Amino acid sequence: MALPLQPIDSRKRRGPTDPLDSLAARLHGVLTEGTGHRLAKARVAAWIRSLLETLLPQAAEQTYATAGEVRDALDAAEAELRALLRPLEDVIEDPSEIAAAFFRSLPEIHRQLMIDATALERGDPAAESVDEVILAYPGFLAIAVHRMAHRFNELGVPILPRVLSEWAHERTGIDIHPGARLGHPVIIDHGTGIVIGETAEIGNNVKLYQGVTLGALSVTKSLASHKRHPTIENDVVIYANATILGGETVIGRGSVIGGNVWLTASVPPNSIVYQRSEVHVRQGRDDFEAPDFVI
Repeated sequence: MALPLQPIDSRKRRGPTDPLDSLAARLHGVLTEGTGHRLAKARVAAWIRSLLETLLPQAAEQTYATAGEVRDALDAAEAELRALLRPLEDVIEDPSEIAAAFFRSLPEIHRQLMIDATALERGDPAAESVDEVILAYPGFLAIAVHRMAHRFNELGVPILPRVLSEWAHERTGIDIHPGARLGHPVIIDHGTGIVIGETAEIGNNVKLYQGVTLGALSVTKSLASHKRHPTIENDVVIYANATILGGETVIGRGSVIGGNVWLTASVPPNSIVYQRSEVHVRQGRDDFEAPDFVI
């Protein structure tokens, strides 16, 4: 039952224990105490959108008349990154050098993304072109943002990689921790509900369908620095809603993991793992006992 709000008496002055004063003091303390991380999430979102549009002109609202204009856009993105990193100066060595290192990596990241997009187009009969993949495929967007977030993770930047990965997660339903190591190409088909944990390792030419979880077995916080998520070797296909758990679990090269499979142990190369379905043919209505369930 909803409780009625107390009427506001404008004649009463705030008392010394006004709860909003206490809240205001706590919130101000977040800014002044200097503990924790600060990052403007909306500004990060604008930055990654702009950078993606520069790297993937098929999806860009703005067009550039010359290569020089594209270079100017990249230089502007680097300058904005330096500004974004400035609030983290207490925990990173040199924001300018980190920004420069990231942008030195960008040609290789872009090369990997084009490999991903081409592999997705070739592997999906519904895809009519690489441009369609870049414009419309959530799996490609998730991989694109992950490759950049992972580079920041390698450079030792705190919080920003997670903000980037969650930006992609919100838009695609695909949750890839920036610490996960992905080969190329990695193909995500459909993708909704995929979860890839922090210490997962995925090889080259791996294909994942919707709902796949590469997760950890239950571990304590003290084991956070240990490998907790599985290793997927090259040329593996994992079908929808398969769950693979554990840092010691290795899916051997060339294996196929069927839908809805639950694995907590390694499988050798070239394995096929699937759940066995049972089909019972009834002879007539009298032989059929309907399942008892309620929706």
